[in-house]
This record gives sequence, C-alpha cells and structure tokens, in this order.
Amino acid sequence: MSKELERRQLREPVAVRSGDGDTPRIGGYALKFNKLSRNLGGWVEQIAPESLNKSAGDGWPGVMARYNHELLLGSIAGESLRLAIDGTGLDYEVDLLDDPASQRVRALVARGDVSRSSFAAYMHESDWSLTPDGFPLRTVLGMSLVDVAPVDDPAYYDTSTGLRSLAEARSLDVAEVEQMARENRLTELIKPAVEVFDLGGSKNSGQAGQGETHPSGQVSVLLRALDLKKQL
Repeated sequence: MSKELERRQLREPVAVRSGDGDTPRIGGYALKFNKLSRNLGGWVEQIAPESLNKSAGDGWPGVMARYNHELLLGSIAGESLRLAIDGTGLDYEVDLLDDPASQRVRALVARGDVSRSSFAAYMHESDWSLTPDGFPLRTVLGMSLVDVAPVDDPAYYDTSTGLRSLAEARSLDVAEVEQMARENRLTELIKPAVEVFDLGGSKNSGQAGQGETHPSGQVSVLLRALDLKKQL
C-alpha cells in the first residue's frame, strides 16, 4: 500500500445542482473508470471499477469534499457529501453551507471558473502492463479514498509516488525507476515475453522438420516479466 497520498485531476465539468429547498449543491465526477490518463511522465494510468469496492463497502470512512483539497465543503460523516458509483465512475454531490467561503465556491462553479474535479487516495493495489501501443500502464485495482475536490488549481500533481509500487515490486530504488521513466525505459521492467511449449512440457526449439509438433499441439504461453498483481 502506498504510504503517500496520491492526487489526480479529471478535466470534467463541475456543476451547480438543484437541491431540496434552498440548499445549494455542487457535484460532478471525481474519477472515471477505465479512462486512460494523460502522460504522467513516461507512463499512463487507469482506474479499475473494483478499485473502490473496499472504501464503498466500509461506508466511505472519513471521506470529505474539499475545494482545492483545502477548504472543507462537506463530509460523509456530516451527511453533507454523497458519493455514488455507476458505470462511468464516481459521482459526488455536496451540500454547501450558507457562508461566504462556500458561496464563493458555488459562484465560481456557476460561472465556469472551476472546471475540474480531483480525488486524493492511498493506492494499495496496482497492476503494471502495457497499452496496445506498448506504453507503460498502471491500473489501480484498490484504493482508500480520502477526499473529492472541485479544483481550479492547474498544478501538475506529483505522480512519482505512483512509480513506488513498481519500484517495490522490482526491489529497485524509486529514484532509479523515476530515471527510467524520464528516459522512457519502463517497458524494460514490464515488457512481456512469449515462449512456446509443446504438450509434453518441453520448449519448442522453433526449428521445422520431421517430428515437429503440430500447431494444435502447442501452447503459446504469455509470460509477463513481472507478476505485479500478486506482489502489489
């Protein structure tokens, strides 16, 4: 499990939503499933639907909504924040207080100044593989959600923490893996290899000739260089 908090942004609209009575609300998607991120520095990332199973099953303990991950807007504990998982991702909706700070956030959302959402979480299960184009891909399979946030801060969140899981699985120093990412060499750690075995269990030499095993009697076994899913 990652010991450091990781944050990601989603360029999706945040909207003012109608509520019961005069309660002002805002909401949007904090994350979307199976959607490739932008290049995070030599790798990309996607969030698997099952990644939120534990947090949701536990009732979203301690999860808050915070503007720019700082100003508290609402919380699960205070019943002012609602989270819903659907086929697209994680939707959040938060009731705002009738105070100047919260109403300023509402006004910024209504005017379109706040155009992104974000989430913060501790990632505790990941799998590394390659995209169809051969680019390093991290799939988050499990996380402990900390907060969801409408954001206007375009800051590039530090994503080096995401490489820690790969470094730990390969018993490498994080700085070494970060350097490999900068040099676009992460495929060296996760590139698959293919070997062919006959049904008797011996490797096929690849040489044609008399006695060659029929293709139907061969098994192509895809051996991943790392079985990271078991290690992370």
